[in-house]
Amino acid sequence: MNAKFKVSTAPHIRTSHTTSRIMLDVLIALIPTLLAGIYLFGLRSLMVVAICVISCVASEFVFELVAKRPITVYDFSAAVTGLLLGLSLPVTAPWWMCVIGSIVAIMLVKQVFGGIGDNFLNPALTARAVLLASWPTRMSAAAYVAPNYFGSIDAKTAATPLAGSGASLIDLLLGDVPGSIGEVCKIAILIGFAYLLIRRVISWHVPIIIMLSTSLLCWVFQGGGISTPLTALLSGGLMFAAVFMATDYTTSPMTAAGQLIFAVGIGVLVAVIRSFGSYPEGVTYAILFMNLVTPLIDKYVRPRIYGEVKKSA
Repeated sequence: MNAKFKVSTAPHIRTSHTTSRIMLDVLIALIPTLLAGIYLFGLRSLMVVAICVISCVASEFVFELVAKRPITVYDFSAAVTGLLLGLSLPVTAPWWMCVIGSIVAIMLVKQVFGGIGDNFLNPALTARAVLLASWPTRMSAAAYVAPNYFGSIDAKTAATPLAGSGASLIDLLLGDVPGSIGEVCKIAILIGFAYLLIRRVISWHVPIIIMLSTSLLCWVFQGGGISTPLTALLSGGLMFAAVFMATDYTTSPMTAAGQLIFAVGIGVLVAVIRSFGSYPEGVTYAILFMNLVTPLIDKYVRPRIYGEVKKSA
């Protein structure tokens, strides 16, 4: 039998998963959460999200135009960042805050470091952290509004479940609790999670490990008004961030072992912040901290190259 070998340059492994296809899948997965946010908080939530998406796309286009780089707005990554940022904001966020957050996410976090694939922090989460530090009153739990179901724009403010509102598990699951636009309806988040798993855009490991470690440790610490692991799981933005933020390819480890360390680290940090810190949530800062640790994890937690001689002790 004669074998024929074809020699060519890399890449040698090809896949149908392009950047634009992956980002489009993420956008589709976020649609249930967006629709739930519009239903729960009214059309103003759509305005907040739309401003963030438009501002992110425009920021990327302008930066690449001025920097004379290839225009990449067609890969939908800027739209994904804008949608994630908008869904992580309270419905009361003013338009100028959405624009500032979008500029921070795209220009300062993503494009300055080289664009998609080169940023070491999650753009949407970093923008949220900057907004939280700059305008804490508008971004804090006190500024979150209770669902008004297409009611008036001036919905009443209320404490989030993590601030001691005493919401039932059904309310937490359905989203009948105060919170940011995209974090409250857990059913919508789970639908998006299932879609991403079916499309094989993400794996279950990082989100599930984050959820389990956070909920169990919060229950052990008995902090932040958490009475059961399920309450910890369904409260705040844990589930939204675990599914859509922590699974970012660029800012999470490459190996399975590294992802395990990454996910557990996020869970521990969230539980500590919720239980012993003055800030009731903590997911944003936990993920950003582990984003910074990711290069270190990738350096020391990597598989041995095939054929490499194992070092003796």
